[in-house]
Amino acid sequence: MPRIQGSVVVIAGASSGIGRATAQLLAREGAHLVLASRREDTLGTVRAECERLGAEAIAVPTDVGDAEAVKRLAEAARARFGRIDVWINNAGVGVIGPFEEVPAEAHERTIRTNLLGQINGAHAVLPIFKGQRQGVLVNTLSIGSWVPTPFASSYAASKRGLRGFTESLRGELHDWPDIQVCDIFPSVVDTPGLRHGANHTGHRINVGGPMTSPFEVAEAIASVIRHPRNAVPVGLMAAGLRVLATLAPAPMRWAAGVMLKKGIGSAPPAGISDGNLFQAPADHGVYGGFSTGAGIKVPPKAWLAMAGIIGFLILRRR
Repeated sequence: MPRIQGSVVVIAGASSGIGRATAQLLAREGAHLVLASRREDTLGTVRAECERLGAEAIAVPTDVGDAEAVKRLAEAARARFGRIDVWINNAGVGVIGPFEEVPAEAHERTIRTNLLGQINGAHAVLPIFKGQRQGVLVNTLSIGSWVPTPFASSYAASKRGLRGFTESLRGELHDWPDIQVCDIFPSVVDTPGLRHGANHTGHRINVGGPMTSPFEVAEAIASVIRHPRNAVPVGLMAAGLRVLATLAPAPMRWAAGVMLKKGIGSAPPAGISDGNLFQAPADHGVYGGFSTGAGIKVPPKAWLAMAGIIGFLILRRR
């Protein structure tokens, strides 16, 4: 498997959050970076940032929902560096709101970016990996791949779909032992994603309770580049929720629905917005700043109560 230093790494969704944190981390470790996102000006800022950290980097504006654009991204990477060692599928969007009140086109765009976007990335890079007989494909999924996410149903559908896609892909690649497909499963990460996401709840979005740093996710991505493995939950919360969702799916559904409905109902009012679904936002950063401010919050006591209730129900079933 490639070392990070000197490796050619494509990062889709590099302009903010996890993608930008990963670009910074890999830049410090000497990777050659190909940075992709929809907004050209912000992408140029990230490229300059990485160059100051010592990396050679190029920026290729790309909408991952466009399969031909993703193929051009792969071609640009090979034209500049001659190969691709690592491809990171990280671009993602979301919409929150009661399912039937969210426009169909918002659900469709979420699926197109989150699910088809990663399929497009794999479709563009796998022929290159096979020609090289090696490569690492890293997919950013979500704890929502296991845990129900009421009021974000199309987001959950995209992430669960990715689990099926990557598992199936590994089966196809059985005869290619040096081509690895690695899935990263963060829980709730403090990125601009929620602030930029589409909001059809009529309330301001915020998150309380345990949160993960984007750089913790970036470290997990770097770790699977060095030592590939199939699935890496990021943080104790992600690992714990995965276990709970497996052992007690019905109580988990109930708890998630009750907590999120209560959180939405008690949040300050806000206007309806399509956020970054159809147009990339002007402001980007690594952190979302959700540790402060009013909005939809799930306090730590609620997380603990949910865990306690589910634990009790599991023991009762035995």
